[in-house]
Amino acid sequence: MAEGFARYFARRLNKDVHIESAGTSPAREVSPSAIQVMKEEGIDISSQRPKRINPQSLREFDIVISMGCDARSSCPALSDERVIDWGIPDPIGKPVSEYRRVRDMIKEKVRSLIESL
Repeated sequence: MAEGFARYFARRLNKDVHIESAGTSPAREVSPSAIQVMKEEGIDISSQRPKRINPQSLREFDIVISMGCDARSSCPALSDERVIDWGIPDPIGKPVSEYRRVRDMIKEKVRSLIESL
């Protein structure tokens, strides 16, 4: 969801940014509930695929966002000052209403970040 919003706001605000999304323990596929709630916002993330973090490539980024999964403990490369932890809960396995709540949290955080660049 964050990648979808980041691409949307970067395009809308005409920001030249490189956006990548990855996780320490990625799922096999993007959750159908995530796809559904993003479509409600007019954003199609159905072609996105979960990816594993490559610690070496993280050094190329100016900002690294952790959604709140305590990534530092599972990915030591994230233990530097460029990491911003948003503390957003993972909605996996929860009702679609929780996906909407998390989506709205992510939307505001991403919009604020992209606007600040």
